[in-house]
Amino acid sequence: MKSLLRLMTWLSPSFPVGAFSYSHGLEYAVEAGLLRDLSSTLDYLTTLILDGSGRIDTDLFLAAHGAETDEDLDRVIDLAAAWRGTQELALESSAQGTAFLVAVSAAWPDPWWEEWKARLKAIGRQPAYAVAVAVAAKRAGIGAEPALAAYLHAFAANLVSAAVRLVPLGQTDGQRAMSALEAVVLAAVAAAPIRRIEDMGSSTPMLDWCSMSHETQYTRLFRS
Repeated sequence: MKSLLRLMTWLSPSFPVGAFSYSHGLEYAVEAGLLRDLSSTLDYLTTLILDGSGRIDTDLFLAAHGAETDEDLDRVIDLAAAWRGTQELALESSAQGTAFLVAVSAAWPDPWWEEWKARLKAIGRQPAYAVAVAVAAKRAGIGAEPALAAYLHAFAANLVSAAVRLVPLGQTDGQRAMSALEAVVLAAVAAAPIRRIEDMGSSTPMLDWCSMSHETQYTRLFRS
């Protein structure tokens, strides 16, 4: 029960990682007319979770959770840095990962956190958000699959919240979106452990284009 409460705290909108300030390219997709209603928003988020950066985060999460040595974890961190298609998506991941690490190590003190922060500084890396959450879950004895499901659910919820404000969707359609995305999250979690290494990564050029276009969007509410 304690581990469940801890996971709920870490992935709550109130946890200070600044998730509310990112839209993952969704803001430009709305301006471009790609997202107009509940149906188009669900298409966007489903693709993002199953085939886009959600898929990348899924693979990184399981790799970080399963890392046995510092060197294994270093390789996951390097892979996470290489697997971002745009500058804004890289910032979104690393900034949240760093903020998560600061908050977790302050509220749940553990000498290991300080050692890891020193190692990250030594190798000149910031942890991707998915990697930081996976490491925290492993340290707390939380299994990989339930932790991953919670992470992807929080990822989806944050983007639905952005869509409610941007499209705009009503609050009820926002909840309809979360209901529909339950099956998507579960499918992503089920597919990840059996994915072959040669099938890892993603190819979602339209989503990357939305993110790149957001970098120069004239009026913006979000950082990505």
